Amino acid sequence: MTDILISEVGPRDGLQSIDRIMPLEAKKRWIAAEAAAGVSEIEVGSFVPPALLPQMADTAELVEFANTIEGLTVVTLVPNAKGMQRAADAGVQSVSIPFSMSETHSVKNVRKDHPAMLEEIAAAAAIAKEHDIHFVVGLATAFGCTIEGAVDPANVARLAEKAVAAGAQEIGLSDTTGYADPAQVRRLVKQVKSAVGDEMVTTLHLHNTRGLGLANVVAGLEEGITTFDSSLGGLGGCPFAPGASGNIVTEDLVLMLNSMGLNTGIDLEKLLQVRPILEEALPGEPLYGFTPDAGPMLDYDQRVAA
Repeated sequence: MTDILISEVGPRDGLQSIDRIMPLEAKKRWIAAEAAAGVSEIEVGSFVPPALLPQMADTAELVEFANTIEGLTVVTLVPNAKGMQRAADAGVQSVSIPFSMSETHSVKNVRKDHPAMLEEIAAAAAIAKEHDIHFVVGLATAFGCTIEGAVDPANVARLAEKAVAAGAQEIGLSDTTGYADPAQVRRLVKQVKSAVGDEMVTTLHLHNTRGLGLANVVAGLEEGITTFDSSLGGLGGCPFAPGASGNIVTEDLVLMLNSMGLNTGIDLEKLLQVRPILEEALPGEPLYGFTPDAGPMLDYDQRVAA
């Protein structure tokens, strides 16, 4: 049993933001290799119209493949109830739907304002309940928006309450634009937990756009967060939020948490062997991370054992 869950979002969030389409077989190798390294939850794609994101056109095939991997929780993103039905038909175990706290971003991202999104959340929640799918509402741009600027935390808490009333089983907080700092993470996690209950807020989706990603993880840990999204090589970012790039690097996150004595269940040495799959399938695509270059610390094994 892991103490801290690292949810790999690279096959979805990482690939949706680059123009190149990664071959299906390479995606399968990536997912299988991460699962073999101990990654127990992977967001394999999203059920969005292929015309909008052709990178995600093979999501149903990836779900079918990933469901054959023992012990792996298979996650997808959906933009609406129609996408939720497609996810249910594909046999997905867990689904997240983005609910942007910036209404301008919401319209750009999923073409719906807040009232319309709450209707979609309610419809998607009904489908999730019928098919026994874990249903997470991710509060996107919760820490700030590159279009609107500052986002009122009181409004984030209010919309979180509305999402729960509409059927969300869990609320995630997403730093879509890389605006968060550790103090803000602590404040917003406390405020949203106060609004919807501690048990409803367990996940942070953080970006490292401005170099604060891992510092924000530590702040989240201090507030009881137990699940963190990350992407191998730091691939990713929202294509509908200008300047939003740079997911937390999975390799760096695993190194930090394991070194702190927290149990992620992930073997770092095996995880570092996954990176060449991306390098081969996406030649020339920038990959990030300090750990892949520097390697584990000399006393890493002793730190993890302690």
